[in-house]
Amino acid sequence: MSVMSTGTSALLAFQRALATVSHNVANINTEGYSRQKVSFATQTPTLFGSQYIGNGTQITDIARVGDQLATSRLLDSTGELARLQQLSSLSDRVDTLFSDSATNIAGQWSNFFDAVTGLSSEAAGTANRQNVLDNANALVTRFKQLNGQLDSLNTEVNNGLLSTTNEANRLASEIAKLNGKIGSNAASAAPDLLDQRDQLIKELVGYTGGTAVSQDGGAINVYTAGGQAMVVGTSAATLTTVADPYQPGKLQVAIKTQGNTVTLGSSSMGGQIGGLLEFRSSVLEPTTAELGRIATGLAVTYNQQHHAGVDLYGNLGGDFFNLPAPSVTGNSANTGTASFSASVQDLSKLDGQNLLLKFDGTNWSASRADTGANVAMTGSGTAADPFMVNGVALQLSGAAAAGDKFLLQPTATAVTGLSVAINDPSRIAAATPVSVSSDLANLGTGVASRMTVTDAGNANLLTPASISFIDANQFTIDGAGPYAYTAGQTISANGWSLTLDGAPVAGDAFTVGPTGAGSSNNGNALILSNLDDAKAFNGKTITLNGAVSGLTTAVGSSARQASLAADAQEAINTNAQDARDSISGVNLDEEAADMLRLQQAYQAASQLISTADNMFQSILSAIR
Repeated sequence: MSVMSTGTSALLAFQRALATVSHNVANINTEGYSRQKVSFATQTPTLFGSQYIGNGTQITDIARVGDQLATSRLLDSTGELARLQQLSSLSDRVDTLFSDSATNIAGQWSNFFDAVTGLSSEAAGTANRQNVLDNANALVTRFKQLNGQLDSLNTEVNNGLLSTTNEANRLASEIAKLNGKIGSNAASAAPDLLDQRDQLIKELVGYTGGTAVSQDGGAINVYTAGGQAMVVGTSAATLTTVADPYQPGKLQVAIKTQGNTVTLGSSSMGGQIGGLLEFRSSVLEPTTAELGRIATGLAVTYNQQHHAGVDLYGNLGGDFFNLPAPSVTGNSANTGTASFSASVQDLSKLDGQNLLLKFDGTNWSASRADTGANVAMTGSGTAADPFMVNGVALQLSGAAAAGDKFLLQPTATAVTGLSVAINDPSRIAAATPVSVSSDLANLGTGVASRMTVTDAGNANLLTPASISFIDANQFTIDGAGPYAYTAGQTISANGWSLTLDGAPVAGDAFTVGPTGAGSSNNGNALILSNLDDAKAFNGKTITLNGAVSGLTTAVGSSARQASLAADAQEAINTNAQDARDSISGVNLDEEAADMLRLQQAYQAASQLISTADNMFQSILSAIR
């Protein structure tokens, strides 16, 4: 009977061990599966006289093979990889918009200024004037197309946040349920159940980033990259989306826990959600603002110079482009009646950064919306002394309450209202408003060379004026003076200035008067054609052309850096996965060797039972 019992124990043990090997082989392609290992031990022996006789074997444990450190490394790299891949994928799409010749702004930008250059060569030509308008409209359309694509990406980010938070909530709920099923002792839980929980945690971290921490017992808590608890024991928090208090079309991520809803920033989330938030804050919004800054720079500089010319009707030029005012939006929780009207006053100080304006009950302050860094703010907010911040003038109306906040977007909405203000080619102010002529009786060699408008708003700009030289070193303007004169000196009055080549003598006179209708003068067109090289931004150190190329370069650099970081993280993740699989993964060669060994042992155990049966039959025959 002892032989029969020993053989039976071995047969059952080897049968279960073979079943475990079969289970390993069957799950070789199951994601997150950890191979299982059978542990054998001898059964308690029986004392016969003075000797112990063994009673066979038993299975003491069927446990999964794993290493907690390797699993933690894989979790960390999985969340970071998901974040970087999301960031890289969306950044590449923005880069394509600004680098592809079919969609970028540089091509239409060049076409517009080439058309203006063509106008400067024949200022009275109707075809050239119409070409300028056509290319101006094409440029505005390109601005709007790019801005529309960026708006679409913002909508995709919103939709992505909705879907990923829902999926993260589902995973967190399932993990909490598994914590309850596994109970307080993971060592006695089913290995397959532990694998299922680990796989769900890996998927959750792929959405939120973060870490998993084992509790005493069997439960695992899961935290986001910013340390927010998603799963604690059998309880799961809920992620949701809320509208931005300043921009209802912009969704933010929040977490509901213990009856409170807390808004989370991009630094609080990793994984795909963190990638979406980081893309919006570090790529999408800055690109939209910079595109608007370029549009603002174009419209402001072009309009200013267009005002300094006259059209074919003999009228001073008006706005060439329509440009909306900077956007100032109050927080939805404001209790006061204050509002702001804004305008761009100093293009050289305009950086496009969104700013938060706060009222503490006594004073106003400004800070960057992205970093919180304080920004200098001067003025009192009145019409005579508006607030000035980063080149934007702000006029306050109404009464603010303590704690009221406003979001200033200097350029983010500029492209939305950008348009060409004129549709009549003859309204293009290509000519200089005033011209100078020499008296036919002049005896000197003085010839008017450079005639420019310095103040298009001067009320006397078009008033005729006479310059008379008393001698080579003195002159009067409409009898006023005399004024000292040196060769090459600039002569200015009434918002215009000119210089003379050569040397005037006593009695020489020059007459300044308005440019008449239908003039072919191209003075203002020449200046307009070179405005793309005007230093307008960053303290007048960056040209409009430089800003356009800078935007393309910045977007490309961001996309490239995100791609390189994603590639590097993918290598790290692959190494972490390989390290985990080298410990927990199923190896077919090893399983085949175990199967052969266990099969032979099973057959040997069967032979033991057969031998015991023969022995038993022999005994029965002997006593029958």
